[in-house]
Formats: sequence, structure tokens, C-alpha cells
Amino acid sequence: MARARPLFRRVVIVGLGLIGSSLARVIRRDGLAGELVACDASAAVREKVLELGLADRALADPVKAVRGADLVMLCTPVLSFGALAAAIGPKLARGAILSDVGSVKGAVVEALAPHVRRGVHLVPGHPIAGTENSGPEAGFADLFAGRWCILTPPPGTDARAVDRVAALWRKAGMEIAVMPPAHHDRVLAITSHVPHLIAYTIVNMVSDLESTMRAEVIKFAASGFRDFTRVAGSDPTMWRDIFLSNKDAVLEMTGRLYEDIALLQKSIRHDDGETLHKVFSRARQVRRGIVQARQA
Repeated sequence: MARARPLFRRVVIVGLGLIGSSLARVIRRDGLAGELVACDASAAVREKVLELGLADRALADPVKAVRGADLVMLCTPVLSFGALAAAIGPKLARGAILSDVGSVKGAVVEALAPHVRRGVHLVPGHPIAGTENSGPEAGFADLFAGRWCILTPPPGTDARAVDRVAALWRKAGMEIAVMPPAHHDRVLAITSHVPHLIAYTIVNMVSDLESTMRAEVIKFAASGFRDFTRVAGSDPTMWRDIFLSNKDAVLEMTGRLYEDIALLQKSIRHDDGETLHKVFSRARQVRRGIVQARQA
């Protein structure tokens, strides 16, 4: 039986970390591109990509890499997007789609849109999936299965371009949601960004402990603390860029967090078990909702 026609003629993935290399594996597995080109500034990464068979070619220069591509997927830290877009924008072919996997969308649209010329389609996206590991060796094709991908195309974007990007992520096993960038950023500030901020803060508390206590915390780490260390083990460059790029939503949500912590402090100080039980019960209901939605 003849193999199905690829979704794209030539796909370029810029940045072959966890997400980029996992997407490359999906594309190779399902034959979704006639040609797959990897682009990464690191010679070691390019060598590993070719060794693993993740791409047909691996280039260092994004300007050369994007020539003739009908899909360019940016998988580098989001603060690199502006310079990347300025460099590759004039070289993108008419009809090409420029997309990304960044965890922030408002700042991404601001960085990319000025460099997208007429006839090129901007379809920002965020596949909500990941682990604390990074690099091309860390990727795996099932990373996206059963997860959500949020697309945030600017008003007036060609619906066919959005559909093609959605089709790619559906092939990876993802559910698709479409929303405005600002709404995405407020939602992700709660579900991802502030939790990472809390995890980095709690795990860094260990660094300030005297050596004996620090050793015992590490030795006797309970499951709750271990979960924090897993989250805090994520790529520091990526998360620095996320916090700086989504500062308004993160600061809004951390303000709410301070208020909630103050309430718990007051309840503990005054032996207010009723309030504590009420807060913990509400949180438990949220957890049950996440489990029922199969996002646990």
C-alpha cells in the first residue's frame, strides 16, 4: 500500500533539545515531512542528531537551514526568538509557516510578528509536555501523547495554516486548543510558571541550610520534596526566559499566592483548623478534577 503523502515538504526544527528532538522523532516515525532539517548552534548536538537519525541534514546557520522550508519550528529559549526571526524572516518562502513551542505566547507574538512578511503564516504554539531532561538524547516520540497543544494564531491568520500545524500535533497524539496569547499566558502562569517558581524556591532553601541538615534533607527527602526537585531540575535557561517573558501574568499570580500563604500562616498561628481543612479540601477537589481529565 502506498505511503500517505507527507504533511510538509520540508520541515526545519531550530533547537534540538527535549521538545525539538521529540518532535523530530514523531516526524521521522510517521513520515510527516519529505525532508527534515535540524538546526542547532552546538556542533555536539548536530553530531548527535545525525548519529540518532533524527534529521536528513543538520546545519548551524538558521538562515541557510530555512531556505525552501514550508514549516519552520522554533524550539530554542524564547528570548532568542527576536534575533532568530530577524535573521530568517527575509528568507522564509511565500506560503511557509513559522511556528514555535514556547511556553509563553504574548512575548513570542511580539518578537516574531514584525519579521513575518506578507505570504508567510505565523502560527505560535505550545505543546504542554516535558520532563526535567534536555538534549537530543532526552527526546522520545511518545512525549506528547494524550497532552494538550495550545495554538495562538494572530487575528486574520490563514485557517489552512493553523489546520496544518494542528494536524502535526494531532499526529503526535495531542489534543488541540486555540486561544488568544494573553489568555494562554495567564492560564500557564497558574498551571506551570508559578509552580516552577515555587519549586526553585523550595529546593534552593536546601542550599542555605548548614551542611548536616542539608545532607539529612537530601537523605530523607519525602515524595513531596522529591517532586519539587524534579520540577526544579528543568533547564534554567529556558525557565529564566519564560519568567522574564511572562512577567505580568507571573507577578499577578504570585501576588495571589502571597495572599493565600498569608491566610494559611494566620490559620496555623491561631489554631484555625476549620479554615485549614476548607482550603485543603478545595485543593483536593482540584486534584481529583485533574485526575478525571487524565492530565495527572
